[in-house]
Amino acid sequence: MTDTPELRRTPLYDLHVALRGKMVPFAGYEMPVQYPAGILKEHLHTREKAGLFDVSHMGQAFLSSDDPAAALEKLTPADIVGLKDGQQRYALLLSDEGTIRDDFMTARLADEPALFLVVNAGTKEDDFAYIAEKLKDVAMLAPQTDRALLALQGPAAEAVLARHAPGVEKLSFMKIARIDVGGAPAIVSRSGYTGEDGFEISIYAKDADGVAQRLLAEPEVLPIGLGARDSLRLEAGLCLYGHDMDDKIDPITANLAWSIGKRRKLAKDFPAADAIMGKLFDGTTQKRVGILPDGKAPAREGTDIADKTGRVIGRITSGGFGPTLNAPLAMGYVESAFAGDGTEIDLIVRGKAMPAKVAPMPFVPHRYKR
Repeated sequence: MTDTPELRRTPLYDLHVALRGKMVPFAGYEMPVQYPAGILKEHLHTREKAGLFDVSHMGQAFLSSDDPAAALEKLTPADIVGLKDGQQRYALLLSDEGTIRDDFMTARLADEPALFLVVNAGTKEDDFAYIAEKLKDVAMLAPQTDRALLALQGPAAEAVLARHAPGVEKLSFMKIARIDVGGAPAIVSRSGYTGEDGFEISIYAKDADGVAQRLLAEPEVLPIGLGARDSLRLEAGLCLYGHDMDDKIDPITANLAWSIGKRRKLAKDFPAADAIMGKLFDGTTQKRVGILPDGKAPAREGTDIADKTGRVIGRITSGGFGPTLNAPLAMGYVESAFAGDGTEIDLIVRGKAMPAKVAPMPFVPHRYKR
């Protein structure tokens, strides 16, 4: 017999238990998949008011050097050098072959030399080791293991957070600043992964419980688990690493060409740039698309996608029920000839062909504060 690795806990574990969260293993942590309100209510509440998520399992780090932005550009096609003070950017961490090792956020805090990075939970150790090794001669990576991360998402998020962090309302989408929240020093970005307006709040682990309880005491706020986080990001058409993209997929096939900076496209100075730019101009054999099944039955990850002759042309990578749409939805990869919006396809569910159409994403419009 082999020993099962012990699951880790975030600084908010005791609060999740006190709130009667249903705890499940996720990315090496014990995390709440839902609370007594249930996934459906949690999802709709976030769309209507505000939801508080514990995302402390994510990896946070600072990257330091004489020019950390130029150093980081060795590993990503995003425009990092062009980041202005107080600005954050979505980026892809590439392998030498030009496939996606992870997606992450990076930010330049005002008047600070180091870049702030947030990477995915399931890949953070590998990400940090990879970045540290690749940049060992030009930059130093310092993981922040003493920090927690909260996400306050929804149309009421600004009003709620401003009661505890005056001035936060001045931040617009993808802006970031050091702002005290409830008296605790924090790094606050106007961002998130639900498609709603909202904030991510990086704080010291010792302050996490107090800040979370202050926010949960507000009448607009409910605690939200992983279940609703997943349905919200799927409605928003946002990728989940390890499902909708991985280290076998390149940015063009994943339909993430927009994350490649204009200057970087011209300079072609990122990993496997010639191959990636070749795919941008010449096309790819497959493409990530949105899919709306007919009827009410959802198609889950791994479901085969077929053309109308029954030939398999792709696979679902994320799928489920969209509470806002009150209908099933999915995303996946299809042969590029079938990637046009409105293309009729079939999803093979338990051996039966279920009609569906390729659909534009996001399924639910984003409501970021620009």
